[in-house]
This record gives sequence, structure tokens and C-alpha cells, in this order.
Amino acid sequence: MAAPVNIRVIYLIVWASCILTAHAFIEGLYCGVENCYEVLDVSRDATKGEITKAYRKLAKKWHPDMHRKQADKDDASKMFLKIANAYEILRDEEQRADYDYMLDNPDEYFSHYYRYYRRRVAPKVDVRLVIAVAITVISVIQYLGAWNNYTTALNYLCKDQKYRMRAMDIARTEGLLNDNKKKHKKNKEEIKAEEEATIRRIIEDKLDIRGGYRKPQITDVLWLQLALLPYHIAMYVTWWVRWVWKFNIHGEEYGTEEQLYLIRKNLGLTQSQFDAQEEHEIDEHLANKLWIKSYFQVWKAKKEEEMKTKLAENASYKKYRRFMKKGGAGQMTFGPD
Repeated sequence: MAAPVNIRVIYLIVWASCILTAHAFIEGLYCGVENCYEVLDVSRDATKGEITKAYRKLAKKWHPDMHRKQADKDDASKMFLKIANAYEILRDEEQRADYDYMLDNPDEYFSHYYRYYRRRVAPKVDVRLVIAVAITVISVIQYLGAWNNYTTALNYLCKDQKYRMRAMDIARTEGLLNDNKKKHKKNKEEIKAEEEATIRRIIEDKLDIRGGYRKPQITDVLWLQLALLPYHIAMYVTWWVRWVWKFNIHGEEYGTEEQLYLIRKNLGLTQSQFDAQEEHEIDEHLANKLWIKSYFQVWKAKKEEEMKTKLAENASYKKYRRFMKKGGAGQMTFGPD
């Protein structure tokens, strides 16, 4: 009586294993209800090279051009597409890992759908390419923006009477403007256009436009800044070591370069903002010894007091203060008085 029971148990085990195996494959995902490894006739432990070798062998056998009859061509075409699909899945390490996970975890039905379509829908773009394109776009915008700022500043200076007169004097001194004999041969519009071009060229060549409106340099763009970053870091470390050695350890006197650096830091200005100042302002900072913190605090308090005095004497500011003393702008309320 024991033998029939054993046979039934074995039958149930085999039947259950077949059901579980069938459930490991999902129609519409990967190779459908077929095993991708069996389609290529390779084991799950096969290497990438073995999978490629098996694919080439089967592709050669089942390529539609290898068959003459139309019926054979149709069958071969279906088989060829099946082989190509299995190869595309197994040659990609990420897709193969997802497929193996599905085989090992057939019960996670919805998870397999998510993994499969995540790979299919997600764009396969190299992150390095995205970063490179982003940096390039930023660099182009940065460079064009700098040129726009420079052109705007140049146009403003060309219209300002102070700089126009100075440019006209330089043009006359250097003989850049046409004399009376040549002027008779041209109409007024041509003469005016030439004068404007001369003034613009002189202002551009002679005038030192600093700060954020200075003439753009290719080394200011992000691409070159990143490329030169190791150099700048090395230079900064060298500068810092030199500073500590000379001034902190040996206690040497600050040079003009170091004084200007400390003044800029005390003022809280960037290098371009500091460079945009007039020369007499920088000379005044040096004369007042603003690199010394205590001197700077006294100077700052004095400037703030001067600003308060100017505002107190300003008619618009007086009007504003009277307005605020009276309560400022009326408030709108919706509640009871």
C-alpha cells in the first residue's frame, strides 16, 4: 500500500514544479512564456561570450535569407526575431539580472512588470554626455551674456558726453578724424557714422572697463574654469603657504598686493567689484590703511555717519520720514473700527 502513496507524492511534486515554472514566465515580458536561455540553447551560468557565440550560430541558421520557400522564410523570420530578442535581453547585464530575478521570484508579479518597463521606457543616455552638454550650454550662455554686458557698457559710454569729449580730443590729437577737404566729398550721414565708429573704437581701446562689464575673456567660461581648476587650487595652496610662512610665522610687513587683498576682504567685495573702483578710491583706501581691521572699523563708522547726514539733508528722504511719522500708508481692514 505504501508504493502508490509514494507515486502520488512524486506526481504532485512534479506537477507543482511544472506549475511554478510556468508561472515564472509572463506573456509580453522578456521572452514571453519561453525561457530566454533555452531559446539560445545556453545555461544560466553562460558567459557573455558564450551567449554571443550561441546567438551568431542560431542567427546564421534561422536567418530568413537562408531559406528559399516562403513558408520556411516566414517560420525562420519568427524564430529569428525570437532569438534576437533573447540575445538583446541576455547580453545586457542589467536586463539579464532582472530576468534572472523573475525566474527566481515568480510570485512577484507586479514587480516584474515594473522592472521590465522601467528598463524599456527609461532613456539610455550617458550621464557624462548630459553633464558635458549642460556645461557647454552654460558656457555659451555665460560668454554671450558677458559680451552683452560689455556691449551695453560700451554703448552707454559712447553716449555719455564726458567720455565722448575725451574720445574726440584723442581722435583730433592722433589725426583720426577726417579733415575739411575730405569732409566735402562725403554727406553728413557718412561723416557722422565715421565719427561714431572712431569714438567707439577709441573708447574701446583706451578706456579700461572693469568689473562685471569688462571685455569677456574665453578663460572666464565654465568649461575652461573647470579645466583650470587643478591649477587654481595649486596656486591657492602655494599662496596660502607663502602667506602663513611670511606673515603669520615670520611676521613680515604686508606688501601692496597683500594690503589690497585685505582691504578687499574687509570691504566684502569680489575681485571684479574691487577692480571696478576708480584709482583714486583705491589710493584713498591705501592712504587710510584699511587693511588694518581697527582702522577699517573707524573708516566704516565715519562713512555710515556721512551717509546718514546726506540722507537727512536729502529732500526726498525728509519727505519720506515725515510720511512715515504720520503713520505711513493706510491699512485696509475688513473688521469693525
